[in-house]
Amino acid sequence: MNRIDKLFHSGKKNILSVYFTAGYPEVDSTAGIINSLVRAGVDMIEIGIPFSDPLADGPVIQKSSSNALKNGMSLRLLFHQLESIRSSVNIPLLLMGYLNPVLKFGMENFCRSCSVTGIDGIILPDLPPEIYTEQYREIFRKYGLYNILLISPSTEAERIRLIDSITDGFIYMVSSSSVTGVKQGFNDEQKAYFERVAGMNLTHPLMIGFGISSNETFAEACRYANGAIVGSAFIKMLEKEGYSDENIKKFVKDLKKE
Repeated sequence: MNRIDKLFHSGKKNILSVYFTAGYPEVDSTAGIINSLVRAGVDMIEIGIPFSDPLADGPVIQKSSSNALKNGMSLRLLFHQLESIRSSVNIPLLLMGYLNPVLKFGMENFCRSCSVTGIDGIILPDLPPEIYTEQYREIFRKYGLYNILLISPSTEAERIRLIDSITDGFIYMVSSSSVTGVKQGFNDEQKAYFERVAGMNLTHPLMIGFGISSNETFAEACRYANGAIVGSAFIKMLEKEGYSDENIKKFVKDLKKE
């Protein structure tokens, strides 16, 4: 069974997934950050593939992506860094990024490399579900990889159900139609969207992302979904405080505190 399924079938509530950009703050900090996050108690990790034109990302992630590329990060180097990661990490690991670098690397080569290094799932926001099912789903299945699809407040009910029938593992529920970034909280319109989707009784679990930056926003997101995804707030902490085991443990503890 895929580790993503194991996590959601475990009955665990308030699942925390943390996103960070590979190769940031240092080109060789990726594996260390993963291990620190595991020790801190996160449930799932999304490793961002840096890209030169990250249109859906806010300034914090854009800056980290730009710096990672300047540091020399590439998909080939990332897979090299992850070669032995499964000797110490048992939680689900996902790669998240844009389609362009993956196609340049070669889709089958990418999926094969993910399988060899122990990646469980892929999130490619700019890969349309229809193109995925027509051209790439069999390759993903060949290598045992899950493709996680996204919905947003503008996604109509019929398409949400279509995505629910195609996605693997869970549905990434984008909290707003804006770019990623640290937000102060959810407005009434967002809460109505959360309630609407939660009331659809979809077959896949829900994870809310975009705008999760504090214990309050994390707890609120978990009231409507199986858990939440934190990205910009974590990268901002790395930029401000620097990478250390202690800083990461404090960040996760403050986020998950009851």
